[in-house]
Amino acid sequence: MARAATTADAFNAVAEVRRRQILDTLAGGERGVTDLVARLDLPQPLVSKHLRVLREVGLVEVREQGRERVYRLNAESLKPISDWVRNYERLWTQRLDRLDAVVRELKEKEQGHDSRNE
Repeated sequence: MARAATTADAFNAVAEVRRRQILDTLAGGERGVTDLVARLDLPQPLVSKHLRVLREVGLVEVREQGRERVYRLNAESLKPISDWVRNYERLWTQRLDRLDAVVRELKEKEQGHDSRNE
């Protein structure tokens, strides 16, 4: 089966580590391509390629500022990923709550055992 294009949706787009780095950087505010290249220490053509993919799936928006293109994060486009992860957060929370209960029970048993030995 052929692999889905990286431009198909946000999930595929963020599967690439450099694109996540770009998104993380843009979470701090708008950045020009030159600034992204310097901050990420990546070649300009590579940054531009990844920005194009992120723009095509709607994760970033671009505007012209003089001769430079300035990019900003479109956080609303991350909502499908957030919604999907939220299901797993519930699972993790339930498991951690159960683990907390086990740890408390073990501590209580240990404290009860220690007080009998005194």
